[in-house]
Amino acid sequence: MAADVDVRGITKAYGDVLAVDGVDLTVPDGSFFTLLGPSGSGKTTTLRVIAGFERPDAGSVSLGGEDITFAPPYSRDVNTVFQDYALFPHMTVTENVGYGLRVKGVGRAERDAAVKDVLATVGLAEYGGRKPVQLSGGQRQRVALARSIVNRPKVLLLDEPLGALDLKLRQQMQTFLKSLQRDLGMTFVYVTHDQEEALTMSDQVAVFNNGKIEQIGTPKEIYERPRTEFVADFVGTTNLVERDGCRYSVRPERIEFAEAGEPGTIDDVIFVGAFTRYLVATDRGERLTVVSQNDGARLAPGARVYLGWGEDDAVPMIGSRQEQQEG
Repeated sequence: MAADVDVRGITKAYGDVLAVDGVDLTVPDGSFFTLLGPSGSGKTTTLRVIAGFERPDAGSVSLGGEDITFAPPYSRDVNTVFQDYALFPHMTVTENVGYGLRVKGVGRAERDAAVKDVLATVGLAEYGGRKPVQLSGGQRQRVALARSIVNRPKVLLLDEPLGALDLKLRQQMQTFLKSLQRDLGMTFVYVTHDQEEALTMSDQVAVFNNGKIEQIGTPKEIYERPRTEFVADFVGTTNLVERDGCRYSVRPERIEFAEAGEPGTIDDVIFVGAFTRYLVATDRGERLTVVSQNDGARLAPGARVYLGWGEDDAVPMIGSRQEQQEG
């Protein structure tokens, strides 16, 4: 699949702080690509470089095969959606969505048709006459989306757009965004620090840490086969164990209570609805997390147990002897 966005060796510093350090990434045409990482990891700066809001100190950015490294933001075939919506409070929904088209000189009839179509696409066909203050947070976010896609940009950049929404609404918007991206066939580049959001929505995920990308892969690859301890620990919950001088990541749901295996004692039991989380102190001094689906029976703190996991469930971390042999 052809690349919509190609970033090569991007570096960006602010004084003595190196925000982005030699980042390479390729965003396939028509994909939902997420930049995931904690605050200060470089993901938002990378997005701003793609948008043209920041000029890189080194490296290049291409869009559809065209070098746009030094092109101004307004000349790039991209639009950006921010967390704060940035809607004009004195304008109606229709006026907000059509504003960019009006500035470009698009005629009234063509503009009205485009706005009507895109409001129907985001489920706000009946809200064109309302002001932003009359809308819920989720509806305002949809207006911001409609405004950004009404002129059909090649790439839509989204900078933590759901961060201001409550949990239930955020989950609803995650489903909506992925469905919208699929229906439009548009390339989305999405920034978030929320691991569940990234795993739920993305075709591919780039995990950022300290200005670098630690791993790029599908959500399944990132979760099930993390390459570094940072990725294993940041994306979901994991157990980092050492065996024979090698470090491994073992996901809690991959560990089972067995008749024989790693002996330990249950320290704590946490009920989480559909499953129970057990914290187990092993006899070798580790503290492991085990997740078990609720079947009506629960072990109690203080119970002696044996833990086991499959050989393929222990993923070697970069730098371990096992990983080097496999590499």
